[in-house]
Amino acid sequence: MAAPLSNIRVLDMSRILAGPWAGQLLGDYGADVVKVERPGVGDDTRQWGPPWLDKEGASESAYFLSTNRNKRSITVNIANARGQKVVRDLVNGADVLLENYKAGTLQRYGLGQDELRRINPRLVYCSISAFGQSGSRASDPGYDAMIQASAGLMSITGPAGEDTGGPQKVGVAIADIMAGMYAATAILAALNAREHSGEGQTIDVPLYDSQVAWLANQAMNYLVDGVAPGRLGTAHPNLVPYQAFSTLDGDLMLAVGNDRQFGACVRCLGQPSLAVDARFARNSDRIANRDELVALLQSAFKTRTTTHWLAELNAVGVPAGPINDLEQVFTNTHAQERSLVRHLTNSVGLDVPTVSNPVDFSATPVSYERAPPLLGEHTEEVLREWLGYSGRLIAELREAAAI
Repeated sequence: MAAPLSNIRVLDMSRILAGPWAGQLLGDYGADVVKVERPGVGDDTRQWGPPWLDKEGASESAYFLSTNRNKRSITVNIANARGQKVVRDLVNGADVLLENYKAGTLQRYGLGQDELRRINPRLVYCSISAFGQSGSRASDPGYDAMIQASAGLMSITGPAGEDTGGPQKVGVAIADIMAGMYAATAILAALNAREHSGEGQTIDVPLYDSQVAWLANQAMNYLVDGVAPGRLGTAHPNLVPYQAFSTLDGDLMLAVGNDRQFGACVRCLGQPSLAVDARFARNSDRIANRDELVALLQSAFKTRTTTHWLAELNAVGVPAGPINDLEQVFTNTHAQERSLVRHLTNSVGLDVPTVSNPVDFSATPVSYERAPPLLGEHTEEVLREWLGYSGRLIAELREAAAI
């Protein structure tokens, strides 16, 4: 059976991470995603290495490879009038345009949402930017780390209290990735709405607003009690015990989610009386007496190995897991059983490992058709296929530095 979005054409004019992440998801679901890149340079992340994947002079950065599978690459110079005409021609046959330039940039080239939706009223035009398309900060630039900082995430990430480690950013560019996820779901919603209205629409996805939106319980904690939450290290603001503990030979992550699990946990640790202790019997009690309880549990965990405690806790249904590095993540049995790594071959014969999309459809499987493309490798193919351009016209556009 065909992939879920096999009838959808996406013009991906984005670069770096947030937009390309959304485009990759749409490609995974079967859309024909055409990545529009700057001639000779391409997406900035093509240069974001090491590490590199190399073969016979072809070199691709791991960063670029992480977010650009299931796409075709064409090069178009949008500063060139004939290049702008190429984009407008492509838009005429597209369902979605995805971009993450600074607000107002594409308008300067006659490629803004008003101009392009006049050409194709059914177009879904999705813009991702640092602070959105309106407001006093609309023209401000922004990268993931500054968004994590300014939109609140770093204030709740890192060691607790006055630890000299201070605030920390998350180890991946999560503000970008989540904005890309919001963009992908918004695009799907807009495509569904188009089925009823016959009209496309514009979508505005700011990194800042997205970051604030997924602060989830931490944001609501503040809105309910007016107290800005602080850093708790690995601990949870609303559940105790829910944090990392040191063992005799390492560490584990304990995630007790209710009073039953707490009782099972302390029985494993040989301290069943803690389950009926008035200081700890209910989750609210445990939050009030967090430091005292954590000290008691930590003393117990230090007496045996990580392997011992994980076996004991898992046997009684208490969520707990090892703190794995990425080598352990990708080489363990679960990774093999779930095929968490796929291998694709690109156009120069290079084997490209890629992390699987986590979604498993029962009838319309995720697509793993294309390795991340070499810069501009599909320019002629797409211009012929989408637009019916002749070889002569394509040669003229190359001569004019439009593509």
